[in-house]
Amino acid sequence: MGYSSMSACVADLEKHGHLIRIKEEVDPQLQMASIHLRVFAAGGPAILYENVKGSKFPAVSNLFGSIDRSRFIFRDRLELVKHLVRLKGDPAELIKNPWMSLRAGIGAISALPRKSVFSPPILSNQIKIDQLPLIKHWPMDGGAYVTLPIVYTEDVDRPGVMNSNIGMYRIQLTGNQFNLNEEIGLHYQIHRGIGVHQSKANAKGEPLSVSIFVGGPPSHTFSAVMPLPEGMSELTFAGMLGGRRFRYIRKEGHLFSSDADFVITGKVFPKSNKAEGPFGDHLGYYSLTHDFPLMKVDKVYHRNGAIWPFTVVGRPPQEDTSFGALIHEITGSIIPKEIPGLHEVNAVDEAGVHPLLFALGSERYTPYQSVKQPAELLTIANHILGFGQMSLAKFLWIASKDDNPSLSVNHKEEFFRHMLERVDWKRDLHFYTNTTIDTLDYSSKELNAGSKVVVAAVGEARRELGTRLPAIEWDKNVQLQHLAFPGVIAIQLSKFTDYKSEEQRMHAIATKLEDSFESLDNFPLILVCDDSEFISKTFSNLLWSVFTRSNPSHDIYGVKSFIRYKHWGCEGPLMIDCRMKPHNAPYLELDPDVEKSVDALAVKGKSLHGII
Repeated sequence: MGYSSMSACVADLEKHGHLIRIKEEVDPQLQMASIHLRVFAAGGPAILYENVKGSKFPAVSNLFGSIDRSRFIFRDRLELVKHLVRLKGDPAELIKNPWMSLRAGIGAISALPRKSVFSPPILSNQIKIDQLPLIKHWPMDGGAYVTLPIVYTEDVDRPGVMNSNIGMYRIQLTGNQFNLNEEIGLHYQIHRGIGVHQSKANAKGEPLSVSIFVGGPPSHTFSAVMPLPEGMSELTFAGMLGGRRFRYIRKEGHLFSSDADFVITGKVFPKSNKAEGPFGDHLGYYSLTHDFPLMKVDKVYHRNGAIWPFTVVGRPPQEDTSFGALIHEITGSIIPKEIPGLHEVNAVDEAGVHPLLFALGSERYTPYQSVKQPAELLTIANHILGFGQMSLAKFLWIASKDDNPSLSVNHKEEFFRHMLERVDWKRDLHFYTNTTIDTLDYSSKELNAGSKVVVAAVGEARRELGTRLPAIEWDKNVQLQHLAFPGVIAIQLSKFTDYKSEEQRMHAIATKLEDSFESLDNFPLILVCDDSEFISKTFSNLLWSVFTRSNPSHDIYGVKSFIRYKHWGCEGPLMIDCRMKPHNAPYLELDPDVEKSVDALAVKGKSLHGII
């Protein structure tokens, strides 16, 4: 469906029963976010908020709240785009499906951006930042944010739309020390295309021109999160997916999306930063206050009938989970073609995506050896950790497809069990210390910096995983224990203090467990946590708690551990300390008073009956 605007998409969703309207006045200060979270959790439709307190503009959320709705929005072009991706990875697709290839060739015309001849609707009206829906999502947020922005920049050395980058980098509109209507915060994370553009502008001593589009065709929004190779314009992908060429016009040194609902123009000057944050982010914690680029606002525009789209992120799954699922659906077939020997990879959503990758590869280097050990898997792992945004992975668990041809990384519990049955902690741990990790990951004390570990396991199963807690005598520090997963024991300790003290305590626990070494044969993993009951309640809780809160180089210990020629391993169970540390960001919690206000709104509001 070639939507020309957000309102066209909203009308289509409503026509087909995928959208509801809330007519009552709603408060953008936490209340709208609360409604969104409730509707998403219930598997509900997209939501149009007709009466936003303090703004004349309606807002919409949960557009991409399910993978089925996302597929519906792009239903006319999705298969065509997937075919083009397969064609890139395997030219033989041209012969296998010539009709689809012909359609794709004709449809590729829509990939070419098109300059508007006449003045587009977006230039009709000019406003100020404080007239926008100023939505605050979580109680400790530093202010109001744009959460579905399309941030456009160009390469100053090679200007033009085909050398542009669009990305989804959160925008702080109010709060902190920002001068309202004049300054906004531009937060972008490590390994993003805009960083290359700003570096080049800084080197010339020039400001970087920035255009922020909000709304417009949903293909534009999705393209802003699409991980395309550096140098490839996301505008071409937006046109292909939306079935409508990206229309643009230039004015006063800025590029405008002709189809956007809102455009904010401005400049980022060299060495011009201000404190941005906190912000309740997609790992389920707040990202804290740090200096990020300051954008000086030039002007703010909107089209007639403009609708403000937003989302709410938090502990996954949330609406952005659908983005990840659709990206995987489109690109999943090509990644194995880019990395020889790789069959599958899953950036585990429950663990916040970047903290944990599951991968399946081939192990073909030494088929003549009767005793298997990781070889090709390590080559594949190194390639993964140097490939695009997968390079931000912190834990990479990789298994051999040859050991179980039916195994899939998408069956997460089965994959985790497969790994635990085969892993040899003496051999299979490979650390990368003092390296880069995701900007939003606060398992390390330093922003963008931490460590990684590859866990590579091959061969026949070494153990049968225990399903009943063993009768062992724990160290006096252990308060509670639970079976968290077959072969996994969660033990509860008192609050983490500091690394020097905790290292001594962890070594004391490991030494004590040496007396029960044989009893732990079927339990290769011990999780040290704040709440052993919580972590053991669901596999999702385990993934979230363990992999978002631990820094491999600092938080991994082991029973009978050793260092041999700089290789660290352990003969007994591996121990991961996933307690909250003083430097960890606080996790997200709703405001009880706001929740009561939403309850009251649901009782008195006719359009809210049966929705929240």
